[in-house]
Amino acid sequence: MSHNKADKPFIPLQIAVLTVSDTRSLETDTSGQFLVDALAEAGHLLADRRIVKDDIYQIRAVISAWIADPLTQAVIITGGTGFSGRDSTPEAVTVLFDKSVDGFGELFRHFSLQEIGTSTLQSRAVSGIANNTVIFCLPGSTNACRTAWQNILLQQLDNRNRPCNFVPHLKQAAYCESRG
Repeated sequence: MSHNKADKPFIPLQIAVLTVSDTRSLETDTSGQFLVDALAEAGHLLADRRIVKDDIYQIRAVISAWIADPLTQAVIITGGTGFSGRDSTPEAVTVLFDKSVDGFGELFRHFSLQEIGTSTLQSRAVSGIANNTVIFCLPGSTNACRTAWQNILLQQLDNRNRPCNFVPHLKQAAYCESRG
């Protein structure tokens, strides 16, 4: 079995980025901007980018629209995954999942442990798939977004990653694969 990425052409995905924050704007959203820059550098396309208040129903409304959008294949959410009274991203999003990606939070905390020690226990990073759209919920810090992107998302959103990745499970993946 070959693990060589050169065996297949890269398939760019349509990825939406949501920042959950009561205080950030596009000008001050370093985490969201990191994700936008990282996905573009990897060759993916930005489907949409938004900032919403940490409110279950506002979060759920944006994510639901992206899940229903036939072109949005992946969603990355930054913020609202901690334990403060306003942190509600997991509660807003997990009810929308058709399937949970249980290993994502575990793997994120594994990598995060090396950077922030046992404080990683306070990360409620989660992931799941809804209507063939993969959704990743990350902490709001830019370093946490970098950790998740470099150690997990970059590989799992790349159709050439072996032995597996999320691309075959996403909207239009079969169509895109047949074109390559």
